[in-house]
Amino acid sequence: MKIAARPCFSLPWLFVALSGLLPCCGVAADSDLPVCHMIATGGTIAMKIDPAKGAPVPALSGEDLVASVPGLNNVALVRIESLFNISSDYMDPEHWVAIQKAAIKALSTEDVAGVMISHGTDTLEETAYFLDLTIASDKPIVLVGAQRNASEPDFDGPRNLINATRICVSPQARGKGVMIALNNQINAAREATKTNTSDVETFKSGEFGFLGVVDPDRVVFHRTPERRQYIALKDGPVPRVDIVAIYAGVDGTQVRAAGAAGAKGIVIQALGLGNVNIPVYEAIKEAIKRGVVVVISTRVPNGRVLPVYGTMGGGQTLKEAGAVFADNLSPQKARILLMLALQNTSNAVEIQRLFDR
Repeated sequence: MKIAARPCFSLPWLFVALSGLLPCCGVAADSDLPVCHMIATGGTIAMKIDPAKGAPVPALSGEDLVASVPGLNNVALVRIESLFNISSDYMDPEHWVAIQKAAIKALSTEDVAGVMISHGTDTLEETAYFLDLTIASDKPIVLVGAQRNASEPDFDGPRNLINATRICVSPQARGKGVMIALNNQINAAREATKTNTSDVETFKSGEFGFLGVVDPDRVVFHRTPERRQYIALKDGPVPRVDIVAIYAGVDGTQVRAAGAAGAKGIVIQALGLGNVNIPVYEAIKEAIKRGVVVVISTRVPNGRVLPVYGTMGGGQTLKEAGAVFADNLSPQKARILLMLALQNTSNAVEIQRLFDR
């Protein structure tokens, strides 16, 4: 849809950031502008304080969000699809599939330059990585959220939305995969993770750094993510994969419970380079013998897991038992890759190749 011109809002940061670039007051949108398809899914960016509850709840549609951003209609023609309006705590594989299908449909439209998806920040990195793995288009896909709800005076939603729209229609954003845009910073889906519960600069890419930034005059990219792959999404529910956290004194109860609940795969949030204690090691061996694929990740934020230690439960013994190593993927992202891999195979050697890419 074409967004009509509207009066300027009193948002000093926006006028400073876009001075000389995006006229606002009384200027109609250019019909020759590129098209950005927005898929609204909810999250804090779409919340306001409910007076009765005294707490933020879903309140804003995609149309409401776009209407809150002065100057947006001078960046792109934004077509809005309000898919659902939920907290990202409620996000699950069924919702991922719905977003993926909506994004593919939009990207297949010739005049659409890219897709922007508004989303809650709690599970935003998981949705982003699922889409990065299951969508083959070179057109930009940008996930955007906010750390502050729309009732707060320093609501960060408008800034993030206009930045995400600028990335969405930037020719330089093609071929970069799925991206996350908050706080003027651009992160790659595979690498980004939420690092702070409330700060606006929450998404970071660890040792790899940002893909680029959104400056006042243009979108600037410094690199292109190389570790990307495509896995076709099959019809039907994706296989169940559970995550089991390791800590001092844990036993094998949770590993066995995951298998008993029907998990086809288990991701172990291991210690250090990828190590567990003896009780968990024994439970992992049992699971592998039953045909459950076990992937070893780590609770450490940076670095790869490697089969180094030879003590019982050390990485070397887990590798010998048939476990797959998750490289540098976080447990939540290793789970997504394993879910998709299990659509096609339960062979640990073949699955290890996917994690090594």
